[in-house]
Amino acid sequence: MTDPALNRYGGLDLLSSSVVLLDERLAIRYMNSAAENLLAASLKVLAGRPLDRVLACPPALQSALDNARRHGWSYTGQNIELPRGDGETLHLNCTVNPTDAPDAALLVELWPIDQQLKATREERLIQQQQANRELIRNLAHEIKNPLGGIRGAAQLLEHELNNPGLREYTQVIIKEADRLQDLMQRLLSPHRAMQPGPVNIHEILERVRSLLTAEFPQTLKVRRDYDTSLPDLIGDREQLIQAILNIARNAAQAIMAQPDAAAAGNGEIVLRTRAARQVTLVKRRHRLALELQVIDNGPGIPDDIRERMFYPLVSGREGGSGLGLTLAQSFVQQHQGTIECESRPGYTCFTIRMPLGAA
Repeated sequence: MTDPALNRYGGLDLLSSSVVLLDERLAIRYMNSAAENLLAASLKVLAGRPLDRVLACPPALQSALDNARRHGWSYTGQNIELPRGDGETLHLNCTVNPTDAPDAALLVELWPIDQQLKATREERLIQQQQANRELIRNLAHEIKNPLGGIRGAAQLLEHELNNPGLREYTQVIIKEADRLQDLMQRLLSPHRAMQPGPVNIHEILERVRSLLTAEFPQTLKVRRDYDTSLPDLIGDREQLIQAILNIARNAAQAIMAQPDAAAAGNGEIVLRTRAARQVTLVKRRHRLALELQVIDNGPGIPDDIRERMFYPLVSGREGGSGLGLTLAQSFVQQHQGTIECESRPGYTCFTIRMPLGAA
C-alpha cells in the first residue's frame, strides 16, 4: 500500500534543494529526490530512522532541532560540516523550521555549498558570455558592410589593370575579404530560429561518428558507450549535430596535432550517453535529463585559455577560428541545457546536459 506521505509531499521533488521532514522523534518521515541524492540513500531505506543515525549532526544543529521541536524556533546555519555514513563530509547551509503537517514536526532544508557556488558561477559565466557574443555580433554587423565594399573595389581594380602579374594582389584582397565575410556570417549564424522536433540523440551521435571517421580515417578511434533506453528529446537536429561535431572535431584535431599521433593511431574519442535524474538546468528542475559526454585522450586544454574557451575567437590551435565551442555552447543553451568541461593532459571530457521529454 502506498504511503500517503508520498502523495502529500510529492511536490517537494520539484525543488532543487534537499528537503527532509522529521517527526516528533526527529526520525525521517519524508525526503525529496534531491535529499536522496545528497544522503546517497533512498527514502525506503531511511524512513523511520533518526536523523542523527544518518548524519553525525554537530552540537549546534542538534540543539537547533531540539529547540525547533520543543519551542517552535527556526534556525539557519551556514557552512555546516555533516559527516555522511559512507565517510564523505558534506559542507552545507541549513534551515530548520517547524511545520503544521499532521505527520511531520520539522522541515529541514539543506543546500550543498559547492552546488550553490557552481550555480552562481555558471549563471555569471552565461551572462558574461552572452554579453561577449552580443558584442561580437554587433562588431560582425559593422565589419560585414565595409568588407563588401573592399571586395567590390578590388574586383573593379582587377578589370582595369593591364599587367596580369598585378592581378595576383587583387586576388589576395578578394580571397581574404571572402574569408572574413565567411567568418562574420558564422558569428551571426547562431541566432537563427530553432526548428525543434523529436530527435533521437543516438542517431545524431552516429552521424557525428561517421563524419569523424571519414575526416580522420585509420588515425582515430571513435567508441560508443550508449544508454539505448533513453527517450527522444525535443531539439533542433542540425544544431545538435553541429554542436557535438564542433566539440568532437576540436578533440580530434588536438589529438592529431600531437607529434606522431597520426602514425601511432592511439587517438581515441568516446561518445557516451546516460540518464541524469532530478537535475537543475538553467534554474529549472527536471526529473529526467540527458547527460552526453565527449571524452578524448588528447593533450588537454591549455591552462591559459581554459577559463575563456567558450568565448568567441579564443582558440588553442594555430589557425583555428575560435568559434567552434562558442557555437556549441550557444546551441546547447538554446536547448535549455548546460555544457561543462574537465581537462587535464591525456583526458578531456565535455559534458552536455539537456532536459528529456516534452518541451
